[in-house]
Amino acid sequence: MRTVRAGLVGLGTVGSGVVEIVRQHGDDFSRRASVDVELVRFADRDPSRAEALGIPAERFTTDAADIIADPDIDVVIELVGGTGVAHDIVVDALAAGKSVVTANKALMAAHGKEVMDAAEAAGVDIMFEASVGGGIPIIGPLKHSLVGNEIESVVGIVNGTTNYILTRMAEDGLDYETALAEAQERGYAEADPTADVDGLDAGAKIAILASIGFNSRVTADEVPTEGIRGLSAVDIGYAAEMGYAIKLVAIARRTEDGLDVRVHPAMIAAEHPLAGVDGVYNAIYVVGDSVGETMFFGEGAGSLPAASAVVGDLLEVARHISGDCLNLVGCTCKETLPIRDIGSLTTRYYVRLRVTDRPGVLAAVAQVLGDHAVSIASVIQLETYESGEAELVLVTHEASEAHARAAFADIGALEVVSAVSAVIRVEEL
Repeated sequence: MRTVRAGLVGLGTVGSGVVEIVRQHGDDFSRRASVDVELVRFADRDPSRAEALGIPAERFTTDAADIIADPDIDVVIELVGGTGVAHDIVVDALAAGKSVVTANKALMAAHGKEVMDAAEAAGVDIMFEASVGGGIPIIGPLKHSLVGNEIESVVGIVNGTTNYILTRMAEDGLDYETALAEAQERGYAEADPTADVDGLDAGAKIAILASIGFNSRVTADEVPTEGIRGLSAVDIGYAAEMGYAIKLVAIARRTEDGLDVRVHPAMIAAEHPLAGVDGVYNAIYVVGDSVGETMFFGEGAGSLPAASAVVGDLLEVARHISGDCLNLVGCTCKETLPIRDIGSLTTRYYVRLRVTDRPGVLAAVAQVLGDHAVSIASVIQLETYESGEAELVLVTHEASEAHARAAFADIGALEVVSAVSAVIRVEEL
């Protein structure tokens, strides 16, 4: 049995998890996977990380180029992240004829075609299971197990930070800022949470899933994203009363006029499986024409869950190297499907308004909605304030995004409306 040798670049959260898993289970790989794999070299800018992991000095370097240039290394594991240095590491490793395993969602969402083409040109593998969903297997199933289907939709809760925040707001009525601070204290959110709470992380992930699921290239900058900063525990409470949960969802659907791809908060029916996904857990709901409805659920972040996916990819690459069958499944984006403008979306909307508490207000709001071809399905007026204002909550019938947004802008300009406090799409999954 040939020994496949790997070099690991990046000894942060996920990299340290990979080292731990290989140390714990490495001796079992030949029995479990019929391959013999060794981590032989390590690179990181911070030597103290290697010392903390007990990595011998002779096997460590601060320069990733040393690993790429090492003729004894078959696989480079890139866990640096981002699209700068990581891009060069991945492309250079592939050009050197080494297979690459990465957890880098930003790189694959922005430069996936370049990376996949480079792997094909070199006749080696590029594996990226950990780029979406942490330890949840989803890239492999889409590329292999579900390839006999025409995928109709991929909808997911793919960011553990925002899901934790929304769960705390729902369960204990915390406001957004308090829930975010708690997530940061527990290590679930970065000091700068922008990528998570503004939906950018989820946007990169759904770009990857859409590209694979629909065999058509989607990049992160083509995905409209909205985050959770403006959400209130009040809206979460109203949603629960109406039988819904509010989640940050990443959506990709095949439609007659192209791909519907987007990320935003949405109200989803409480009985839907995604509504019960709480805390830092992730879930990805896939519908195919043959398999029907499937859901992949698990921990979407953290050292060991993400490292589990990285090691799984490493073993799969090792199998391919041992069997001399690299690059079996390269880039599958053979179609060119247009990305549908979000303005053509048709859905229902939850709207919360702060209005003057006097007769005729609802009629004025309804008039504006009607002028934009938006109709009201239900109205709730639950609270009147001492200031003489009231809170008006309504849900519309299905309407186009363009019409609804124009209507809400005009409603906000009415003299009797002091604020359009919230607008949330109601998704029928």
